[in-house]
Amino acid sequence: MIGSFRLTGLCSFLLLTGERPDIVSSFSSRQPLSISSRGNNANDADAGATSTSLFGVRSTVRRARDSLLSRERTDADLKDGIAFFYDRSSKLWEDVWGEHMHHGYYVPEDRTDHIQAQIDLIDEVLKWAGVEEKGDKAPKSVVDVGCGIGGSSRHIARKYDGCTAKGITLSPYQAGRGNELAKEQGLEERASFQVADALNMPFDKNSFDLVWSLESGEHMPDKTKFVNELMRVVAPGGRIIIVTWCHRDLEKGEPSLWKKEEKLLAKINRAYYLPRWCSVDDYVQLLEKEGAVDIKREDWSYIIAPFWKAVIKSSLNFKSVVGLMKSGFSTIRGAYAMLLMLKGFDAGLIKFGLITCTKKEE
Repeated sequence: MIGSFRLTGLCSFLLLTGERPDIVSSFSSRQPLSISSRGNNANDADAGATSTSLFGVRSTVRRARDSLLSRERTDADLKDGIAFFYDRSSKLWEDVWGEHMHHGYYVPEDRTDHIQAQIDLIDEVLKWAGVEEKGDKAPKSVVDVGCGIGGSSRHIARKYDGCTAKGITLSPYQAGRGNELAKEQGLEERASFQVADALNMPFDKNSFDLVWSLESGEHMPDKTKFVNELMRVVAPGGRIIIVTWCHRDLEKGEPSLWKKEEKLLAKINRAYYLPRWCSVDDYVQLLEKEGAVDIKREDWSYIIAPFWKAVIKSSLNFKSVVGLMKSGFSTIRGAYAMLLMLKGFDAGLIKFGLITCTKKEE
């Protein structure tokens, strides 16, 4: 009984902290430095190890406290955490859901062909944004900002004649897997993926006719810099499409979200390595300041609402549970947070926002 309690406690602790088991074991297995060995040069290495051990304990305790209090992470912690989270969870997602790591398009709402619904979402967003399929205005170069394992990039490259796609992600696993799939699908000359920061993209200005960001904006700690970068790399006359989780727009005269809304978002942030949220209206204002034109926005929350229930249902089968256990505790915590996402959608707090615009012709 006691052993069972301890195991459950350890699992809960790891779930809260998001620590990797190998990190925890690295300090728990070390022996404390004995009093008699102090000052002995032969034991300097042990002393250093103990110092590191104590630092690890303090760091882990701090993470546990921050998780319990749903405190915001630093930008550096977010960047490292995002890479680690997706390195560990992407294979499981692909095994269960395939190459598209985003919501589906549920029209009609009772459709059950979930993978096709994800593909349809890409096509319907492109159609909604007014991207032409043929002719001189059809995109020839696209950057996928926050590309996952490249499902959207490869689909867009296939959709438009002669189009090439570049994808960026913080996850080395995702970039590598994206390139593997491009080769397997005969698209290695038209789609490529690399590790890069969306807030400092390794591309020249005016590089792409289409800048595509599907469910990655929510990870950006500096939304102003994010929008600046999107506007920098898009070519004059080119189009930007942002599809992202947002919180609801504030009502006129409303200074902020309600306290209970902020509390729910803070819990989700800890699980998914997210910074503070913004609204679709915030994005529109940022784009206007950057000189974007033809700005258009829409709320598709009702269109993607069935998706989370489908994901939760899919996680209950044996294959998914085994995969979840193998993926690590940060992935398990992310799975739990799906329930919080669903709660936010149902309450009208979390919105699935679409924003598109173009860059002025020079």
